[in-house]
Amino acid sequence: MKIRLAEGLQENSLQIKLIAQNSFDGNHPVFKGKNGEVWWESPKELWLGLGEEITENTIYKTLRKLIHQRKYEWPAEIQIELPQGSSADVEHIVLAVMLGGYDTQLYKTERKSLSPLFSEKGLLHLIAGNRQDTDYEMAIRNGKETAEVLLRIMDLLNAPSNKKDPGTLAKWALDSAELYQYQVKILDQTELSHYGFSALLAVNQGSNKDAALIVTQYAPANWTKTVALVGKGVTFDTGGISIKPSNNMHLMKSDMAGAAAVLGTVELAARLKLPIRVIGVVPATENSVDGNALKPGDVINSYAGKTIEVIDTDAEGRLILADGLSYAVREFKPDIIIDLATLTGSIIQTLGYHAAGLFTANDQLAEQLLKAGEIVSERLWRLPMWDDYKDEIDSEIADVKNFHGKPMAGAIVAAKFLEVFTEKHPAWAHLDIAGTAFNESEFAPGKMGTGYGVRLLRRFLENLV
Repeated sequence: MKIRLAEGLQENSLQIKLIAQNSFDGNHPVFKGKNGEVWWESPKELWLGLGEEITENTIYKTLRKLIHQRKYEWPAEIQIELPQGSSADVEHIVLAVMLGGYDTQLYKTERKSLSPLFSEKGLLHLIAGNRQDTDYEMAIRNGKETAEVLLRIMDLLNAPSNKKDPGTLAKWALDSAELYQYQVKILDQTELSHYGFSALLAVNQGSNKDAALIVTQYAPANWTKTVALVGKGVTFDTGGISIKPSNNMHLMKSDMAGAAAVLGTVELAARLKLPIRVIGVVPATENSVDGNALKPGDVINSYAGKTIEVIDTDAEGRLILADGLSYAVREFKPDIIIDLATLTGSIIQTLGYHAAGLFTANDQLAEQLLKAGEIVSERLWRLPMWDDYKDEIDSEIADVKNFHGKPMAGAIVAAKFLEVFTEKHPAWAHLDIAGTAFNESEFAPGKMGTGYGVRLLRRFLENLV
């Protein structure tokens, strides 16, 4: 799809007119401008209601839904007039149109053809009038680059486990690094053993797919800050010996959503040439079951040198993140470290599917992340990190245990476990994205990957500069 700025209406294109309810004169016999309301004013003019107030995220969500609902039917050319004339509108319209065309038919033998709008012949005209804003072209570029990364990440998230293993994630990172000129290092099974990634290898014991530690690094000239991102990369999670119920286990192909967000953010930072050093660390493995699998009650070691009593093998994400966090802190000494993981069902019980859990003892970092999430509508909600919860991970026979076994405060206790492996870093945050990374949405039937975290982290990184 090509995207062009235009001074006025294009005669041969379908016009989509974005209309706020409070700006509409109200005299139309049917159309009122309510959010999501659609009216064909003519065969060449479609009206889309945005509700009472136009915001960037209203434009993004409402337009994306419309585009997705008709993704097989759009003509090759459409035009959209900027409702407020800002560069922010430009970026959100580009994102909405490109992501609205996401194709969920990944493995169908007979795929229904998408509209030509989403092909190389497709053309999106953005009607800006007498534009004075020199940021428009940059906004188009930013929106297009972000959308392209999200489309790739969503494919990765939605791939089943027989099409995606730790090696697949490693290859994705290698291919991306070669294309967008950043560094990548893959630690294989032998190297993981040599360097003492014992917790990651323990989770991997029951799998016939080797584990990997994927380390990506985007380092522009004259960078002044380093942000390390650590993402949980469990490409399929059976729960191990503490096996999950079968009714939703097929969705556990999504348990690498934290890894996907980290891989996508590093690629996007390189594409956009952000002036900040970004490190991505992804401990990747399956959590499977065989005679060698980790057992409840086992005591394992870790990269940090601390021993862990394994109470529940389905609390495996925090085990591999423990090694990833310790490695990131020791190897790169980052100014800020953030981990993302589909870590607990507890966070879904707490926040549902509308916000991810934020855990940090650093008030400034919390405020920065909360602000970034609100701006891009990838919301976070801060939960306590009080030491009152620390007793829940005390073990009688090891330094720490991985699960407290109680039906309460599960997400908080998991965060307190991770905190042990951050080397007391003063600017660490944990994002539990279990409810936001893979769920039902208005954009597709059933549950699917959302790409949650990439836009949030991009905005966070930009705001640091």
